Amino acid sequence: MTGHLYLMRHGETEFNRADLVQGRCDSPLTACGIAQAHIAARWLADRGADFDQLVSSPLGRARSTAELIRDDLIERGRSVPPAVALDGLIERSYGSLEAGPRANVPADLWDPGDAVVPFGGESKRDARGRVVRALSQLMADAGSKTVLAISHGALMVQFRQAWVAYARCAQDGYIGNCCVLVFSYDAATGAFSNTSIVNHDFSELHGTCEERC
Repeated sequence: MTGHLYLMRHGETEFNRADLVQGRCDSPLTACGIAQAHIAARWLADRGADFDQLVSSPLGRARSTAELIRDDLIERGRSVPPAVALDGLIERSYGSLEAGPRANVPADLWDPGDAVVPFGGESKRDARGRVVRALSQLMADAGSKTVLAISHGALMVQFRQAWVAYARCAQDGYIGNCCVLVFSYDAATGAFSNTSIVNHDFSELHGTCEERC
């Protein structure tokens, strides 16, 4: 049996706009982030997507994105149940670096390895392990169903890297706000194959979005 996972990043937040590190701390979606979620929902609806499950990180920015997406999909006649929070989808911790300038992170913000551990942050191994466990269990329980999961950029990088050997698309794509990583899931082997990376066209927002990680 083959399942389908749509793994989406949240919309732009106030901290994204200010170039601050988020991690486990939170900030609300900007007006631009809300508009991005509407555009992402339109893309999903145009694709004819119906979802058997909707899950999100417990952080507010992800939950707000999930609610906006769901409302839009229902309005467009698609099927999607209420969102359920999944702890394993929470963003990677950056410890004491959180809420500070992105420039203070002593490595690539998206994939800092273990450079954030001395600051009380989460190791690469721990971050990757928990998101793989969470989504593997989710899809194993879902079987051949189609699932939409709303999460965070750095965690999505770790999940994508975990399955790079099975990828069926280029793996160097940027994970922008509301980017969607589409995976097929083989229930027999438990393997995920990344089939596409979708960064939406936000040009209709007339430059009001300052795209940041």
